[in-house]
Amino acid sequence: MTHPHTLTVVGLGPGDVDDLTRRAWRVLESAGLVYLRTERHPCVPHLPRSTFYESFDHFYEAHEQFDAVYDAICDYLLERVQHEDVVYAVPGDPMMGETSVLRLLARAAEQGIRVEVVHGVSFVEPALRHAQIDGLEGLQILDGMTLAAMHHPPINPAYPALIGGVYSREVASDVKLTLMNQYPDDHPVQLIHSAGTASASVERVPLYEIDRSLSLNHLSSLFVLPLSPYSSFESFQETIAHLRAPEGCPWDRKQTHASLRPYVIEEAYEVIDAIDREAWDELVGELGDLLLQIVLHAQIATEEGEFQMADVLDTVNRKMIRRHPHVWGDVDVQGSAEQVKANWDDIKRAERAAQGASSDGLLDRVNKGLPALMVAYEYQRRAAQVGFDWPTIDGVRDKIREEMAEVLAEDDPQRITAEVGDLIFVLVNWLRWLGVHDPESVLRAANAKFYRRFRHIEQAAAAQGRDLASMTLDEMETLYQQGKAQGL
Repeated sequence: MTHPHTLTVVGLGPGDVDDLTRRAWRVLESAGLVYLRTERHPCVPHLPRSTFYESFDHFYEAHEQFDAVYDAICDYLLERVQHEDVVYAVPGDPMMGETSVLRLLARAAEQGIRVEVVHGVSFVEPALRHAQIDGLEGLQILDGMTLAAMHHPPINPAYPALIGGVYSREVASDVKLTLMNQYPDDHPVQLIHSAGTASASVERVPLYEIDRSLSLNHLSSLFVLPLSPYSSFESFQETIAHLRAPEGCPWDRKQTHASLRPYVIEEAYEVIDAIDREAWDELVGELGDLLLQIVLHAQIATEEGEFQMADVLDTVNRKMIRRHPHVWGDVDVQGSAEQVKANWDDIKRAERAAQGASSDGLLDRVNKGLPALMVAYEYQRRAAQVGFDWPTIDGVRDKIREEMAEVLAEDDPQRITAEVGDLIFVLVNWLRWLGVHDPESVLRAANAKFYRRFRHIEQAAAAQGRDLASMTLDEMETLYQQGKAQGL
């Protein structure tokens, strides 16, 4: 059954009373009483004088949290509409940045109360004029309070963004820190103050200065200029989708999950190499190459109807939140990384059980596609978790001596190969006891050291006008030791 009374929500426009719509004026003029979310709006003193106005500003003074303010406003209005028609006026447009209106609409629908919305010009339209952009050209609109509470902005940096409600230095400071997780500190932005009023102004400043503005007020917003058109994840997906399209690249179009497998491994190792060399400028490109493989696989899966990139992101996002209950839940790890790891393993086991995973052996959970040294480390680490380990590191040392003796005692090449494998396996275990969690890094470091010293031999020989093939072993060894003495 429809409720006999109506709740009318009116948008007061951005500020100047001349921007109030004719319909809004008629509604306000004919109402005996109008409830205002706030009197702090430039057009309020110029509204029809035949009407009485009651402000809800006192709710802001009575409650510390905005949610409590909006709930109080909704409670009051929904109680009044039980007895009479109610007119509620808000700044701008009722559907732009008005949380109280959204709550009203939802609760009114539950109670069968009819709601009419009288739209108005929001802060967006005059802000667009000051920013001199077309709002349809990818503009993203966000709330400053929401952004201030985040750690990374939910913004496509290839397109502009307009952030409303940057009403204080505190909010501006938090918004700035969030944006700096994506934009350079000196990225150009515009603070737009009192858009839609005669006192409108624009400050063009670098991002890091926005909280130093002396003009911030309750009608301030922030316009963020875009980065490069190629700076967003979405633009990269477009590039890859284009390569896979009929008019795209023949090589990319013929790739499959299987054909790309070696490239994933290759690019991952190039990332590791850049990290080992601390070549941070190169790391940018290597991470991009690795990301290329991920996006290519997702595009192939999209075309084959297997899954889409959104599924990949949704899955990993949910997994990270689920496996960090000490961050998104109420689990207390008391700052212990070991406890975090233990919780992670417990959650993984629970997930496998919930998915009906078979009761595989402890070592079956190790990815067999990992490099051999990493598989050896994981086998030994997992076995040690259930007590299959030496009581002390002395047992490992003794086992190394035993395996070395077996290697030296063999004459058959096949047996020597097998015994060397055993020796490498126990050496990985020794590294585990020493706290080395990535045995691959040990061998990579040794490889890099040999490369530097052998390269010294080549360069020294070239400086002497010598060819390596003409040098004796002793001559090369002398140069090798020179490189070693130089710290290579």
